[in-house]
Amino acid sequence: MWQAISHQLSEVLDRPFKISEKEVLEGGDINECYCIGDENERYFVKLNDRERLVMFETEAESLRMLNETDCIQVPQFIHLGTTKDRAFIVLNYLPTKVIDNQSAYTLGEQLARMHAWGEQGEYGFDLDNYVGRTPQPNQWRRKWCRFFAEQRIAWQLQLCSEKGIDFGNIDTITGKVIDLLVHHQPKPSLLHGDLWHGNTALTVTGPIIFDPASYWGDRECDIAMTELFGGFPPSFYEGYQSVWPLDDGYEERKDLYNLYHVLNHCNLFGGSYITQAEQMMEKLGLK
Repeated sequence: MWQAISHQLSEVLDRPFKISEKEVLEGGDINECYCIGDENERYFVKLNDRERLVMFETEAESLRMLNETDCIQVPQFIHLGTTKDRAFIVLNYLPTKVIDNQSAYTLGEQLARMHAWGEQGEYGFDLDNYVGRTPQPNQWRRKWCRFFAEQRIAWQLQLCSEKGIDFGNIDTITGKVIDLLVHHQPKPSLLHGDLWHGNTALTVTGPIIFDPASYWGDRECDIAMTELFGGFPPSFYEGYQSVWPLDDGYEERKDLYNLYHVLNHCNLFGGSYITQAEQMMEKLGLK
């Protein structure tokens, strides 16, 4: 496998690349992660089963779009490929550490500029992708309330139902989500899509975000998720607000936006996330 990866990188880099160092890295519970290098360069490699290649293809497209904004640092895509039984993606390697207060403020500023970047008339993305290892549909919609209700909440509820997790009538809940958002039609912003603190870090060249699940949506979805699992210093929000203050009503919408990720955790892990989802739905008046 590593010989095949080395050969493919040699072709992409247009120079011989012989792996002289290989280090296992912590990479969550989805992919195997490594730092590999020769005498000149080091690269970050994520591995999974060959049939998971599409996950890496959609990640590469999200990284391409985020990089295009030139607002915030993301990993640089190097190569995507397969071996006999594995799929892999190669990115540039940067040593990282946890963001501090100063870099969190900068990250907030940069995220606000990224959210303000570009002009898009609808909500969605040019391809479906993944949030974690869960498929994420992104069909273009003109109404934000319908996009979020149908392709975020209803989608996750359907996946839960298929696993025997019943939260109630999906059509009824979807209608209630539409009602909650019907008067909210925000500017479509390019989102990271999975912005918890584990997908951010500090490098020698400043803060970086990675492992995106991008689409054009309400910027509040990114901000809400930063609050879901904690880990972002107050300076992050100060930096964001200094560039583009959040709209009135964010505090009422953030639990609805975070319900999507909690339902996704129900699908991935079950357990206490089911109880958390039920409590959130009751608070929102969805049950």
